[in-house]
Amino acid sequence: MRIAPTITVAVAAAALLVGCAQAPGPAGQAATASTLASARVVPQPPLAPPKATPAVGARVVGTVTTGIETPWGIAFLPGNGGAFVGSRDTANIYLVRSGKPTRLVGHISGVVSNGRQGGEAGLLGFALSPRFAVDRQLYIYLSTLRDNRIVRMTWAGGRLGSLRTVLKGIPRGLHHNGGGLGFGPDGMLYASTGESGVKSLAQNLHSLGGKILRLTPAGRVPANNPFRGSYVYSYGHRNVEGFAWDAGKRLWAVEFGDKAYDELNLILPGHNYGWPATQGVTRNPRYTSPKLVWRTDVAGPSSIAIVRGVAWISALTGHRLYRVPLIGTRAGTPRQYLVGTYGRIRKVALAPGGLLWMTTSNTDGRGVPRRGDDRILAVHVS
Repeated sequence: MRIAPTITVAVAAAALLVGCAQAPGPAGQAATASTLASARVVPQPPLAPPKATPAVGARVVGTVTTGIETPWGIAFLPGNGGAFVGSRDTANIYLVRSGKPTRLVGHISGVVSNGRQGGEAGLLGFALSPRFAVDRQLYIYLSTLRDNRIVRMTWAGGRLGSLRTVLKGIPRGLHHNGGGLGFGPDGMLYASTGESGVKSLAQNLHSLGGKILRLTPAGRVPANNPFRGSYVYSYGHRNVEGFAWDAGKRLWAVEFGDKAYDELNLILPGHNYGWPATQGVTRNPRYTSPKLVWRTDVAGPSSIAIVRGVAWISALTGHRLYRVPLIGTRAGTPRQYLVGTYGRIRKVALAPGGLLWMTTSNTDGRGVPRRGDDRILAVHVS
């Protein structure tokens, strides 16, 4: 179905500057230059390509909507209320419902995208408040001219408005802006950030870049975070966008590597995942190794959804969808589906009812748009 915009809400750029939580310095210490110099990437043999299988484990069963430019964030409303979907490069927010016209319900002025310059900033991750029925809050990760930040907006009267800043000061760059948001089983808000192209920030515990952050819904530092007084939950990340929890409340995240290995990591509080000293599996005890790696030319993992013990991982560069069984704290053998069928796959999100919503990203400046792009597809997985 085509987009039928009916409502637009403009939020002044100045509104992005109010009501913020600042980032206090942590008690933990950053790795020294000598520590980084002593680490090295452990040589690894090229990975055999995952076994190609007929698309029986992931089957597209319909098109939810078409024509949204660079869809990125998705947050499902309770019941069958549809989902908020954000356009990275236009800063438009849509209400998307299967079988009904897609409506434009918001626009945030002051969001700065560099997608047309090959960049990765803009309107990024969405997360719905666990108390949405009461507080009506949608949390959003976005880019301004100066930084990346987390804001929240109120849903009322069929439109989004009343914006407040929750956390600002996340480093912003042409690339590596992270952007994932999600509420964990503990009720805390988690955010994934990139190091903004400044590699050293990933190891600097006084920076919010190259981290997974954990904060209260109000934007404060939880008392039980691994580093006292700090939002940092894990560090040493190059660029994490997607993460999800399994049934055992374990946090899994996918990470973009640098010309060698993309990663699937099991995230543990306070752990260092090695960038820029290492990528892929390492023997250095200072760093936590990934559970699974891919060559970067067949992956580009941008999001993850976990369904009945299976991780479904979208591949931007690889133009495919991966199925990875999770066995406790281990990752099984990946299989690939929909290879080359829809171009760049940006996002997979578990919808009410058990289907995945899968978005393409062919209008993001790096793909080849096709008629109807970008689109959201409904996918049956098993």
